[in-house]
Amino acid sequence: MLNNLTDCEDGDGGANPGDGNPKESSPFINSTDTEKGKEYDGKNMALFEEEMDTSPMVSSLLSGLANYTNLPQGSREHEEAENNEGGKKKPVQAPRMGTFMGVYLPCLQNIFGVILFLRLTWVVGIAGIMESFCMVFICCSCTMLTAISMSAIATNGVVPAGGSYYMISRSLGPEFGGAVGLCFYLGTTFAGAMYILGTIEILLAYLFPAMAIFKAEDASGEAAAMLNNMRVYGTCVLTCMATVVFVGVKYVNKFALVFLGCVILSILAIYAGVIKSAFDPPNFPICLLGNRTLSRHGFDVCAKLAWEGNETVTTRLWGLFCSSRFLNATCDEYFTRNNVTEIQGIPGAASGLIKENLWSSYLTKGVIVERSGMTSVGLADGTPIDMDHPYVFSDMTSYFTLLVGIYFPSVTGIMAGSNRSGDLRDSACRLLPASHGSSPKTEIVELEGFPPWDR
Repeated sequence: MLNNLTDCEDGDGGANPGDGNPKESSPFINSTDTEKGKEYDGKNMALFEEEMDTSPMVSSLLSGLANYTNLPQGSREHEEAENNEGGKKKPVQAPRMGTFMGVYLPCLQNIFGVILFLRLTWVVGIAGIMESFCMVFICCSCTMLTAISMSAIATNGVVPAGGSYYMISRSLGPEFGGAVGLCFYLGTTFAGAMYILGTIEILLAYLFPAMAIFKAEDASGEAAAMLNNMRVYGTCVLTCMATVVFVGVKYVNKFALVFLGCVILSILAIYAGVIKSAFDPPNFPICLLGNRTLSRHGFDVCAKLAWEGNETVTTRLWGLFCSSRFLNATCDEYFTRNNVTEIQGIPGAASGLIKENLWSSYLTKGVIVERSGMTSVGLADGTPIDMDHPYVFSDMTSYFTLLVGIYFPSVTGIMAGSNRSGDLRDSACRLLPASHGSSPKTEIVELEGFPPWDR
């Protein structure tokens, strides 16, 4: 049997004392070992040799950002090997990334995704600030336990390329590896569908609403129209993604730094918007009938009556609740008893909205979304609500555990760092060189009682 003598890399980067190996050659002395000299590229401004791993130059950081890639080792080497000609193929050495470039930025790019930009504000509005903090604490605790467990596995052996699945399957056995691999595959598949649907929702609901193929005739058909649009555009986006994977992801990888910059700018824009709204809130009006929220589908003016010249006329909102556009028409009882008001949907951080939303306000499916803190003249018990009126209805029943399940996928981006185990510099232990060469030190042990083929 062969027993490889391994040891973890210590802080000074040297070998164990007594093995006959000198310390690393200084970069200021002419050395013929070019591979060893590459370790000090961009770090030769350190005052002491011990500071070379802890105090890199600014140019080294900028060079790392310029060469940033969102592909793990296997995918990138496969793409680069395909570009080389048959007679000129040479092994491609993967870049050895540090904590910032290899772990922090990829995790940041995966954590801040569609859940943060689309669902986090809705989750806070439903669960309140206090329960939202509790929810984030629970999810981050699960993530912390996962990270600690992964660190325990990584520090007890050599971590090769292959990510978390390879690490778990080789450390805990094929049973755990198969179960984790199946869950990992299903999670990645559903995450892809989630991001595609989030992209289409942002495109049709916020950026370009005119691109919708299916349009609802009334407020009750908006959900069905959105689902049909998602089916059509989702198929197109999925086809484009399959084409990119078939051709090669090297073209997408060239824009990895651009995508990362967009994510960071989006995060900064959130904080900038909070600061700006405290002093100058944006104009985002919401129409209310009593304390019931109205959807602006079918009317433009938030009022019952309007002035045209010297004459009082009814508005389109009047026609939605009354039998005709005349003043003597028969109208809905709730519409007659309550006034129409317009409030700002984003009042700003200085408006006292934080105090009003400290606690939760869960809703059941089919109820009208009402504004808390406002009074209205209600109807008699048992009076049915006309679903064709332009009210904003709750489309699902919400509760705490449901919101935890919706928010939890946003904290699973920590796996992006472990998937780059082959790209990291000194991710765990490494083989100590037997001499100045590259072959490891080995020891042959003869076992008595075993045939030669079992040794």
